Amino acid sequence: MDWVERTAELRQWTRSGVRAPHKPLLFLYALSRFRRDADDELRYSAVEDDLRRLLAEYGPANPTTPAYPFHHLVSDGVWEVRTERGPGSPGTGVRALRATGAAGRLTPELRAALRRDPSLLGRMTRVLLDLNFPPSLHGELCEAVGLELEEAETEVVAAGRRQRDRRMRELVLTAYEYRCAFCGYDGRIGTVPVGLEAAHVRWWAFDGPDDVENGLCLCSLHHKLFDKGVLGLGEGRDPGVDHRILVSQSFVGHSAAAREHVVALAGRPLIGPQPGVRPVAATHRSWHTGQVFHGSPRPATAA
Repeated sequence: MDWVERTAELRQWTRSGVRAPHKPLLFLYALSRFRRDADDELRYSAVEDDLRRLLAEYGPANPTTPAYPFHHLVSDGVWEVRTERGPGSPGTGVRALRATGAAGRLTPELRAALRRDPSLLGRMTRVLLDLNFPPSLHGELCEAVGLELEEAETEVVAAGRRQRDRRMRELVLTAYEYRCAFCGYDGRIGTVPVGLEAAHVRWWAFDGPDDVENGLCLCSLHHKLFDKGVLGLGEGRDPGVDHRILVSQSFVGHSAAAREHVVALAGRPLIGPQPGVRPVAATHRSWHTGQVFHGSPRPATAA
């Protein structure tokens, strides 16, 4: 059985690119717990708060419950649930999961495979990260669930999956003249740009293309905040031609640095791209606004 391919094919509810990372987040959490204790069961009532925090931090903005993946991951053949009455999940009801002492863990077959091949955990982790989250979040997500990113260093391409176009970074940075589109940062060491990255607006994991109309040149800070939903893109004064920066009202920062580097961006026009280059396509901007940006945007700051 190819466990990496099975991991890549987790059944997720999806429609028009809607994010539903519930199962991947539970799976990552379960792999981490296996790494610490291969025979440990995850009692729903004991891990519910951990899973809820992961969903709030890395899931879509709409409210959700960890009961959904706890029950439905069983259908993918990698997870099993038992209650005090015996094998089988009582369903997706939170009260039922709590009342019956429901506990889950990786299936015996998968646990045996992970014991036989220690590298398998890292390869499965890499697939879960690559197919569900942008690279800027991989490190902190591994830290959040208790995995080492080094365990997933080697890129794994599951059969039939597309590969990234390595030319995108240079194309995007050139289009934005090697400046962060949000703050204008343009640092270099000699002739080499440092701290500048090509951000996908619609995430690659959700069919975002590797092209300039789906890219932004951002500094490392603003790339992370963009992928976390703190920052977004709105229509500019000339819709379809330019854009303004959105800052989530959910963001809280009282320091002068937070105000200067984040809050003060609200309503500012995007820097770039250079003339002759098409701006971010409306369909990709709309995807980011609906699937990544958190809450409502702050009003534009006074000039």
